[in-house]
Amino acid sequence: MNKQIQNPSGRPRSTQADQAILQATLDLLAEVGYQSMSIEAIASRAGVGKTTIYRRYNSKEELVADAIESLREDIQIPDTGSFWGDMDILLDDMSQKIFSHLGRQTLALIISTASNNPQFAQLYWAKYTKPRREAFATILKRAKSRQEIKPDADIDLIINLLSGSLYYALIFQPTTEPLETYMRRTMQVLMKGVGSGEWGVGR
Repeated sequence: MNKQIQNPSGRPRSTQADQAILQATLDLLAEVGYQSMSIEAIASRAGVGKTTIYRRYNSKEELVADAIESLREDIQIPDTGSFWGDMDILLDDMSQKIFSHLGRQTLALIISTASNNPQFAQLYWAKYTKPRREAFATILKRAKSRQEIKPDADIDLIINLLSGSLYYALIFQPTTEPLETYMRRTMQVLMKGVGSGEWGVGR
């Protein structure tokens, strides 16, 4: 994402401006949603001129796609040698990012935007959701190979159920317990059906 691209004058693009534009896009996406955000507002928030953005992107859709793509740098797939060990790290990481007040607000607004804008929904799926599903699928496939979950366990369905529980909890906050605790309980209940052993055995 931080590649230097030559502009028409032959000078390298400013990495600082690139990052400012992407961050401004993410901020406004969370604050006002995809439909209401504009190139003018992004330029103002980033402290650059509109022409600076138009030299980089042909449309708002292209810019938003690039901004969401930049979030992929946060993806790390733990490999502790056990499913539960990997999930501990994954949930701890999520608790610092998504489970914060700002993270919950941002995700709720993004989901709201996606539900009303199919084009944005496809962008969000391809650039953000799909890579994270693939990362979690890797953890589940390793668990299969270690016989920690049943060989016929439906990985896609497991991910769908967990994602649904996460989004529901983030938006409606059905419990007063910390979201991290809620998701651990959800995972434990689910794994009773497809896995072997309880969460936290030996901890």
